[in-house]
Amino acid sequence: FEQFWQEGMLSKLGLSQDRPGDGDLIEDLFQVMHRSSADFTLTFRRLTDAAVDSNALTQVRKLFRSPGDFDPWAARWQERLQHDPQSVSERASAMRAVNPVYIPRNHMVERAIRDANGGDFALFETLQRLLLRPFEEQAGMAGFEEPPRPEERVLQTFCGT
Repeated sequence: FEQFWQEGMLSKLGLSQDRPGDGDLIEDLFQVMHRSSADFTLTFRRLTDAAVDSNALTQVRKLFRSPGDFDPWAARWQERLQHDPQSVSERASAMRAVNPVYIPRNHMVERAIRDANGGDFALFETLQRLLLRPFEEQAGMAGFEEPPRPEERVLQTFCGT
């Protein structure tokens, strides 16, 4: 399990080969994300952009409450990318295939269920279409990639959702 998990996480980080220290790189990212309440899905998708263009790291930094905590990790990651045999285009394609843009976020699912119970299936149908291609950015759907605002957080879910 651990080997499979690490291979999956390396893919999410744009690394095609396991090297000494990669486990620490992964764990350290999770620690920084946890301390700064960075969104899992958005962090990895923005890292996908940053793996192609280092200027995109500014967008990743914005996800962290304490961006300065992210910077040392980002420098280690960029250094590690330089020692991976993939080309930039191969890395971009591989990362886009494992880091979705859209996921069924609880607050959106809850809203779709509430609307559908009232007879309005528009949001449900939009989510259904969107999630058929979760790895592709879709025009006009940027709001669907965002995590909930504090007042939208779903604190209780049920097996049916």
